[in-house]
Amino acid sequence: MGILLFLVGVLIMALAIGFSIGLHEVGHLLPAKKFGVRVPQYMIGFGKTLFSWRRGETEYGVKAIPLGGYISMIGMYPPSNAEAGLRASTTGPFSQLVEDARATDYERLQPGDENRVFYKLPIYKRIIIMLGGPLMNLAIGVVCTAVLILGFGSAQPTTTVASMSECVKTVVAAQENAATCTDKDPQAPAALAGVQLNDTVVEFAGVRIDSWEQLTELIRAHANKEVSMTVLREGEEKQLRIEPMLTARPLFNEVTGSYETNPDGSYKTRDVGFIGVGPDTQLVPGTAGEVMPIVGEQLRSIYASVLRLPARVWDVAVVLATNGERDPDGPMSVVGVGRIAGEVAATDQINLKEKAATLVSMIGTLNLFLFAFNLIPLLPLDGGHVLGALWESVRRGFARLAGKPDPGAFDAARLLPLTFVVAGSFMVMSLVLIVADIFKPVSLF
Repeated sequence: MGILLFLVGVLIMALAIGFSIGLHEVGHLLPAKKFGVRVPQYMIGFGKTLFSWRRGETEYGVKAIPLGGYISMIGMYPPSNAEAGLRASTTGPFSQLVEDARATDYERLQPGDENRVFYKLPIYKRIIIMLGGPLMNLAIGVVCTAVLILGFGSAQPTTTVASMSECVKTVVAAQENAATCTDKDPQAPAALAGVQLNDTVVEFAGVRIDSWEQLTELIRAHANKEVSMTVLREGEEKQLRIEPMLTARPLFNEVTGSYETNPDGSYKTRDVGFIGVGPDTQLVPGTAGEVMPIVGEQLRSIYASVLRLPARVWDVAVVLATNGERDPDGPMSVVGVGRIAGEVAATDQINLKEKAATLVSMIGTLNLFLFAFNLIPLLPLDGGHVLGALWESVRRGFARLAGKPDPGAFDAARLLPLTFVVAGSFMVMSLVLIVADIFKPVSLF
C-alpha cells in the first residue's frame, strides 16, 4: 500500500509539473496569437516528440524530456546587416552560428508572414508575450496560496508540546545535525523540570497562556530566572518549576520553513531564553488579505535562493564527490520534488488533509520559483528577452533624440553564443541535482 501511495504522489506531482509548464507556455501562446504572430509549434518537453496533433497553423505536442517547454514563433531574429547590404560577409565560428540560426528562422517563413514576425511587433507587445509565461506561473502560485490559506488554513502552533530536546546543543552542533546528546551538553530546562510530550502549557510565570507566540515571548523574557509553569496532562493540571536558559538559537523563517543563514552558510542567531520544547500545530483558515503578503514573503525568499543557486548547486556537487550529507533545505530537481511528493503521499505521520495541503503548497512554491527563475535577465530565459526589448526601447529613444537613424530591432541572434553558455550552465546544474536526487536524495520522513 505504501508503494502504491508513493507512486500516486509522484504521479500527482508529475502531472502538476506538466500542467505548470503547459500553462506557462499558454501564457506565451495566447498573446502571441492575439498579436498576429504565427506560432508553428507548442511543445511540452524537449527532445523526441512522443505525440502531437495539429490545430490550425500550430502543432501541439509532448516531447520525451520533461524539463521545460517552448512555443516557436516565426521571426524571433531580425534580418542581419549583411542581408540589408551593410555587411559583405561573416567570419568565425560564432558568426557562422549566428547566421545559421538566422537562416533556420528565415526558412520557416511562408508567403504572407512578412508582417506576422515577432521582431516587427511593437516593443510593449513583445514584452507582454514574454511576461505571459511567468505571470501564468505567478497566477498559479497565488491560487495555490489562496487555497492553502482560505481552504486548508496555515499551520499555526498550539500550546501543546509535540517535541522536546533532552539537552541544549550549541548552534554549531545543531547546524551539523549532531542530534545525540553528550555528557558535556547541559540538560534542557523542560526535561529537567519534568515536562512531557503532549503536555498543554496553560500558565507560565503567573501568566495564562493563550498562544505559543505568547509563551515564546515569556520564555525569552525570563532567561536565567526560575518561574512557575502549569501544564495540563491527561486532564489534570501539574505545577512545575522551570528556569529558561539564555542561549544562542538559530533564526527560523516561518514562511520558507527553513533556518536563515549568513553568506558563509552559518546560521543567523540571537540570544534568547530556551527551555527545549516544540509546539504541535493545527491548520487554521486565514483571510483573503493574508494571501498576497505571504506570496510576497515567499518570493523574497525564492529570489534570495535563486541568487545563490550556482553556489548551492556547487555544494550539492561537493556532497556527491565526498559522500557527505545533503542540506535538507538545499535545491533539488524535478526528480527530488517528485520523490518528496511520493513520501508525503505514503507517510502515516500526517493525515489526508495535511498531505493534500503539503502537495498544494509544493505546487504553489514550484510555480513561484518558475516565475522568479524565468525573470532572470539572461537569454534564453524570458527575462533576457524582456531586457533585450527594453534595451531596444532605450536605443531607439536616444536615436530619436539625437536625430540618428533607427538602430532597428534588438538582435537576440548576436547573443546566441552567450545564450548557449547560459543554457549549458543550467543543464549542468540540472544534471547535478538529478544525480544527487537519485543517489543522495533529501527525505522529509
